Amino acid sequence: MISANVYDESILQTIHNLIEQCGGNSSSLAGELITQMIQTNLRLAQENHDLGQLKLIARSMKEMRYAYRIFNQYKEKQCISIFGSARTPENHPDYLAAQNFSAGMAAHGWMCITGAANGIMKAGLEGPQRESSFGLSIRLPFEVPTNSVIEGDAKLISFRYFFTRKLMFTSHSAALAAFPGGFGTMDELFEMLTLQQTGKASIVPITLIEGEEGLYWNHWQEYLEQQLLKSGWISPEDRNLYYIAKSPEDAVAHIQHFYRRFHSSRYVKDLLVIRLKSPLTFQQIGALNLKYKSLIASGKLMEVSALPEESDHLELPRIAFHHTHRDFGLIRALIDEINNY
Repeated sequence: MISANVYDESILQTIHNLIEQCGGNSSSLAGELITQMIQTNLRLAQENHDLGQLKLIARSMKEMRYAYRIFNQYKEKQCISIFGSARTPENHPDYLAAQNFSAGMAAHGWMCITGAANGIMKAGLEGPQRESSFGLSIRLPFEVPTNSVIEGDAKLISFRYFFTRKLMFTSHSAALAAFPGGFGTMDELFEMLTLQQTGKASIVPITLIEGEEGLYWNHWQEYLEQQLLKSGWISPEDRNLYYIAKSPEDAVAHIQHFYRRFHSSRYVKDLLVIRLKSPLTFQQIGALNLKYKSLIASGKLMEVSALPEESDHLELPRIAFHHTHRDFGLIRALIDEINNY
């Protein structure tokens, strides 16, 4: 059997021709990335992977492609992912709180994403209703995969794997809300906290909500402080990464306040660029430099124009600094400070 080099010029030209025949531009950055994906897939034919591995790779790629295609139709919308138990009864205070919260977010123009099953997931879609809802379902033997609110909607996306489903929750959410739940809820919440704590995901508000007189999140926080914080497994500033809301209305207000002045952030090499809806004053920037100097590896936090490497939101004012790539809980505190000015 002849094993061709997938990076050979003749193979590369064949790939480029296929991309062009399918309506793409092989000389663009997107074309280069598609070329790399095709080369990677061709290498699978050479490396003796078993059928189970190939099925997992193929199904994962299909799931991601389809989900991105659906979400890309709503790029102009801000989305919030809502987590919580599928077992919560419809007369439970947590269920009613999820209805009120999701309705409040929809009133501010947000779209709500849930796991599409019953319980909190159904309540999280009843507030906004179908037009402002996404359902990311996964088939489980003991759970209804799709609730009546989102069933049959084009924004209902079915997944085989939890990891591709969680990727869609994370990559399309400008905020996250968690209601009381079991292992699945904790898995989703702690993954989001871990991604933000380690800088693997952008800082967005993570809000913890429950019904009247509930103690779920107080007990949860007590465990964190008694077992994780006291043992040194997390840092005091990591507590900035989540917010325990006093009510559904307080949760909505907290998320709206997060985007009062802050718009978004991204790294340009070692510079953390924070885009703002309105500029800061010279005095405010000076105060941030003093209070958050531990975040600055070298130089100072300063006002900047859009950098050459940036391609979006070029019109927005910005601040930037050489970040230490540590203490992301303090980055959250910095954003709060900016919004409080």
